[in-house]
Amino acid sequence: MNKLTSVTIACNEAPNIGRCIESLLEAADEIIVLIDNKTTDKTEAIVASYPGVIYRVVEWQGYSRTKQAALDLATHKWILWLDADEELTTSLRDEIIQLKNADFEAFSAYAIPRRALFLGRWIYHSGWYPGYVTRLFNKELVKLSENAVHEHLIINTPVGRLKSDLNHYTDPSIEHYFMKFNNYTTLAAKDLTVTNKTFSLIDIIIRPPFLFVKMYILKLGFLDGLQGFLLAVFSALYVFTKYAKLWELNHKKGNK
Repeated sequence: MNKLTSVTIACNEAPNIGRCIESLLEAADEIIVLIDNKTTDKTEAIVASYPGVIYRVVEWQGYSRTKQAALDLATHKWILWLDADEELTTSLRDEIIQLKNADFEAFSAYAIPRRALFLGRWIYHSGWYPGYVTRLFNKELVKLSENAVHEHLIINTPVGRLKSDLNHYTDPSIEHYFMKFNNYTTLAAKDLTVTNKTFSLIDIIIRPPFLFVKMYILKLGFLDGLQGFLLAVFSALYVFTKYAKLWELNHKKGNK
């Protein structure tokens, strides 16, 4: 049977981390959690209450490098990357166990359909569902990108697909959304400068309203109720802010 290591990084995830770990207990042979040393809530105590979990309190190095540090601790080549605010559904857990008992090796990585709980509602439209994310992979054949935010796997071979959903408890409140908003848009703007992207007025005049129309109309976000409308508005604002911050970075660089 194939062995599987799960890796998770966490900072102030007390409301989520227990649910995440519980969902992994039967599927993963090794569970690794790295906890940001700036965590101020009960995340560490919750993780420590699971005797089989390997955890470390570490200095934050950014999303990609901190996840890589977790990968470096893994003793098995097959990795399941799960964020602290995610959980395996029962059907996904069973599907992964079945795959472990059969043949992981058909692919070097597998994508999983993810559904998000946004402001108390599961989102099934808006371009968010099924929202495949590649999280199950052979670390000897796949690498992690170095993006400051929205890091991803670099894969040069075909990717398999699982059928069962991964649950993502993304934003329980508007306050929570905007607590992440400022940090994520700053990191995303910095990522754009790394690719030598320069600001254009099109980025803030055309991109945000186009994204709103795409999500709310073309991707049927209106079927997700008020949450679908808010998600489209917030997403458009995210794009606007990201490119406004890119302009600011370009402007500061030009004045040096």
